[in-house]
Amino acid sequence: MNTLLQKMSMALLAAACVTSVAHAQEFKMGFVNTERIFREAATAKQAQAKLEQEFSRREKELVETGNTLKLASEKFEREAPTLAESQRTARQKQLIEQDREFQRKRREFQEDLNARKNEEQQIVVERANRAVKQVAESEKYDVIFQEAVYINPKHDITEKVIKALNASAAK
Repeated sequence: MNTLLQKMSMALLAAACVTSVAHAQEFKMGFVNTERIFREAATAKQAQAKLEQEFSRREKELVETGNTLKLASEKFEREAPTLAESQRTARQKQLIEQDREFQRKRREFQEDLNARKNEEQQIVVERANRAVKQVAESEKYDVIFQEAVYINPKHDITEKVIKALNASAAK
C-alpha cells in the first residue's frame, strides 16, 4: 500500500513539475532601466535642454555675483590692515550682508531648479510608462520590472522602450 501511495505521490509531483515548466515557458517578463531612459531618451534630453535654457541666465548671474563677492573679499583681506577700524568694520558688515544675499539667491535658484526638474522628470516618467505599457502589450509581456538587484540582460527591454518613446515624441 505504501508503495502504491508513493508511486501516486511521485506521479502527482512529476505532473506538477511538468505543469509548472509549461507555465514558466508561457510567462514573459522584462526589465526597464529607468536611469538609462533618463540619459538616452529624446524626451529626457529635450527636458534637460529646456531646463538648461530656462535656468542658464540665473545660473550665470549667480556665478558672476559669486566671483564679484570673492574678489571683493580678497580685496578686503589685502586692504584690511591699512584701513581705519570704522572702515574695516563697515566693509566687513557690507561683505557679510552681500554674502547672505548671495546665499539666499543661490538657495532660491536651487529650489526652483529642483522643482522644475521634478516637473520635467514626471512628464518623462509618464511618457516612459506609456511606452513600457505599449511594448508590454504589443509583445505580450506578463510583467515588467523597473528595479531589480540582478537582471539577466536577455530580459532588458530598455532599448525597445527608448525607441517607442522616441517614436511617440517625434509625432
